[in-house]
Amino acid sequence: MRGFPQMQTAAFWVIKANYSKLHALLAGIQITGLLLCGFGCTADSAWAYTRDAMVKIYCVQTEPYYYDPWSMNRSISTSGSGCVIGGKRILTNAHVVSDQSFIQVRRHGDPKKYKARPLAVSHAADLALLTVDDSAFFDDITPLQFGDLPQIRQEVLVYGFPEGGDTISITKGVVSRIEHDKYTHSSATLFAVQIDAAINSGNSGGPVLIDDRISGVVMQYLEQSENIGYMVPSPVIAHFLEDIKDGRLDGIPFDGILSQPMENASLRRRFGLSSSQTGVLVVSVAPGSAAAGLISVGDIIMRIDGHPIADDGTIEFRSNERTSADYYTQLHQLGDTLQLDVFRKSKVKKINIKLTQPVGSGDLVPREQYDRRPTYYIYGGLVFAPLTQNYLMAWGDDWYSSAPKNLVALFRYGVPGVAGEQVVVMSKVLPAEINSGYHDFRDMRIVSVNGLKIKAIKDLIRMVESTDDAPFVEFKTDQGATIILERDQVAATTADILNTYNVPADRSVDLR
Repeated sequence: MRGFPQMQTAAFWVIKANYSKLHALLAGIQITGLLLCGFGCTADSAWAYTRDAMVKIYCVQTEPYYYDPWSMNRSISTSGSGCVIGGKRILTNAHVVSDQSFIQVRRHGDPKKYKARPLAVSHAADLALLTVDDSAFFDDITPLQFGDLPQIRQEVLVYGFPEGGDTISITKGVVSRIEHDKYTHSSATLFAVQIDAAINSGNSGGPVLIDDRISGVVMQYLEQSENIGYMVPSPVIAHFLEDIKDGRLDGIPFDGILSQPMENASLRRRFGLSSSQTGVLVVSVAPGSAAAGLISVGDIIMRIDGHPIADDGTIEFRSNERTSADYYTQLHQLGDTLQLDVFRKSKVKKINIKLTQPVGSGDLVPREQYDRRPTYYIYGGLVFAPLTQNYLMAWGDDWYSSAPKNLVALFRYGVPGVAGEQVVVMSKVLPAEINSGYHDFRDMRIVSVNGLKIKAIKDLIRMVESTDDAPFVEFKTDQGATIILERDQVAATTADILNTYNVPADRSVDLR
């Protein structure tokens, strides 16, 4: 369940995060003194126990270039932090190893680097597990154990490796806030913990410890504020580890419900709520989602798994502590059943919905994607692709201002009309005689082929490559522009166009 105000601002905050808000961290933190005895153990034993489980991660990352989707950007070398947990696994952030082409890890105090590989990566939760095939890497390491969700004002220690150095760093702070917040890496709004430890550019994947147990993993900080950082808390980590027990990552559930608060007295009276009844008003249901066909616009969601939802859209997750009602949805695994108490036509009904889709599945324009090659299709030199945040990011750090306004608006405000809908864009033209007159056409949304509406790029391909005898293929844009090519000319010139522009194939691997 997503709150209505968040729906309006989610894309804005993703955009602002690029230069003024939350920033994922990629290396280390500043060195401070070691203060371990206050956490219930001797300094020597605590230091030895945690030190040996700390890992510095070296990653070569190579991102695709979405505006030439058959090409790659140059590789960059980054570093991050992690720690060893049970099963010869290293826990870190997803953004430390996203788009990886080569990973090495090094234990504290060991000059040798070992080749590592990913076991599981949850980009939504910004968590990843690595392993090292050389079992010698794990010799004499006692894996760290997990602790509980911390309390407000509880002291924590943040471990990591400072940027430009190889020695371990520790900072001390306290928990200052626990609530749902936006994860910069995925733009998902998930349970998060704010801490005031000194976290600077770096330290991604470093564990946050309480009494030598993992309470969370540092993931981001708030720029232009002093000592405000965020960690992935232990309940989100536990969900991730439970999810992958079957060898497959399913993700964090999304129920498909968009709601608004019911704090206004007139709104409550209009829908017939008594003074003792609380809940949120359903304003939209994502097509094809778990709630589609079961929950309707105008319903009032009063309880989730038996937990009352306040008029501001929050629930109590611990005595006198509140967060988004999504908390209880996101505790479930995909395939679980969620129970909702729904106020409809002056009666309360219990409705069970099976959670079948992950966070992000209700977006018309997908948020930033990782570890995958872009989807594209070329016909007669016209380059087609689904619109994604990655596509818009090809305009640089200031893409919110510099990318085409109509496409940014779809990213920010667009909602799917049907399940699986994509915004299909003709990104540009590879100039050739066959497409003369269209060479300046770019960044146009295609809505139909030969008069038939399309909802995804596979529809476009199917219609273009149909076996009918029509000699022409006609593309229509959302602005009414018409692009026409002749089938026999396309067939005769495709190989030459691909060869001229050094394009390996007329479509991406996922469409072959």
